[in-house]
Amino acid sequence: MTKTRLEAFSDGVIAILITIMVLELKAPHGPELSALRPVLPSLLAYILSFIYLGIYWNNHHHLLHATDRVNGAILWANLHLLFWLSLVPFVTSWLGEEPRAPVPAAAYGLVLLAAAIAYTILARLIIALQGPHSVLARAIGRDRKGKISLALYVVGVAISFVDPWIADALYVTVALIWFVPDRRIERQLNHS
Repeated sequence: MTKTRLEAFSDGVIAILITIMVLELKAPHGPELSALRPVLPSLLAYILSFIYLGIYWNNHHHLLHATDRVNGAILWANLHLLFWLSLVPFVTSWLGEEPRAPVPAAAYGLVLLAAAIAYTILARLIIALQGPHSVLARAIGRDRKGKISLALYVVGVAISFVDPWIADALYVTVALIWFVPDRRIERQLNHS
């Protein structure tokens, strides 16, 4: 199978997930700016999740751009990633409805953690197939950014039971870390 088909399928799934999330948003009741107050938690959760899905879409594109070929293990790893991303609309809705509750904040963090682990597995399987001296292996290197993100998710999930707002701040922090597209792969592709 070519990587093009894998990328097209993944793009379609992520586009559908974004569409599902936006359909969950409720319009404010009233024409005043103050009418936004009751829907603001849902809107903010949507914005954060949109950014996360955008980050995954962007980095997935770069990941596959540095990939020569795929195999069955990579196909399954990609589906594993898409499974966790498919839960983002669910936990986004729950977090938006219950912004001060610890369990929705923890569930949101667990889905983000699982997606990050799935992405790491996907990248490692691609590197294993491409070889230790491949463009992707050189680009990812020790993956400090990925490891820091995983640690922040774990702390966020744990702290959500103490203070969901701090957990949310940690999730925003990870999004900010990744908001600027990961240039490691682009730099390696330009050097090759």
